Amino acid sequence: MSASDEEFVSIDIYPELMFEEDLTPDCGVEIDDVCEQIRTAVKGWGSDKGGLIDALGSTTPEDRLKIAIRYKDIYDKELKDVLKKETSGDFGQAMKYLSLDPVRAECAMIKDACKGIGSHATLLHTILIGRSNRDMELLKKTYYKQYSTDLTGLISSELGGDNWELASAGLQAAEEPFDPDYHTEEKAEEDVEEIWKNGQGKFFGTDETKLFKTVVLSPPKYLRMINEIYTDKYGYTLTKAMEEELGGNARRGAVFAIKMRLKPYEAIAEMVKASCAGIGTDELLLTCCVIRYQDMMGHVNFAHEEMYGKNLQDRVRDECDGDYKKLLLSLLEKVSPES
Repeated sequence: MSASDEEFVSIDIYPELMFEEDLTPDCGVEIDDVCEQIRTAVKGWGSDKGGLIDALGSTTPEDRLKIAIRYKDIYDKELKDVLKKETSGDFGQAMKYLSLDPVRAECAMIKDACKGIGSHATLLHTILIGRSNRDMELLKKTYYKQYSTDLTGLISSELGGDNWELASAGLQAAEEPFDPDYHTEEKAEEDVEEIWKNGQGKFFGTDETKLFKTVVLSPPKYLRMINEIYTDKYGYTLTKAMEEELGGNARRGAVFAIKMRLKPYEAIAEMVKASCAGIGTDELLLTCCVIRYQDMMGHVNFAHEEMYGKNLQDRVRDECDGDYKKLLLSLLEKVSPES
């Protein structure tokens, strides 16, 4: 679905097969071949990293759902346990996510984002906001099944203040369906006034809760109407207004939430660039972006090249090295081959 489509709704990241919850999907001989490649790569003393890259670097999210099931069927071992033993570092972390189906992979990413002192708020925001309702409902359900922990309760203990208010709106999985009889231009004008009064037009402070609910829960087509009216009336886009009113991770998260509804491929391209900004690369954020958004990386790559004059592969080459670089390049090449 095109991000410019008038009927655009928040994109599903998970492949359709995830929602069928079929524990015995039709895998085919190709999936068995990949399982055999993996098995061969981890046999004996040490693992063949190149063999693992060839096997899992050429897969899609739907493939990985099937591989995780099929590997256990054939070899009576969980693939994630096998790869945890055989790999390490940034490469090993990426392999861990690739050994899981897309939903369980995101659960593992959330768990990693909450490790240690302080949480990776930016990564948590990218996972928890800008999502379709059914993606979010499946994520919450799966997280509880995996870890016997309520995801909303976990995030409330990890994030505070504006960061929590923003994530909380996303966790509700309550994006409204677009209703032309309800989401009218007149209502959009009322909401613009409400946003102004609680944000830039407020004499002291900002009422972030109301701002975040409008940004996160409005259907994309309606949010586009609000953005156009707000820009015409006050000379600021919604993203610029958020940049003016908020700070730190909450500002980045709110801007990401808006762009994921209005220009999702540009939002993802900006997040990939952000993972590589400053001194050093945020490998966890970069890994999660490439793996989570792999299916739409063709569109993202086009946006990235338009915005920054280089493709995603060149950015990975500039920022990464070794087997980790080869793996990310392989995942990108699978869906967005260089000409």
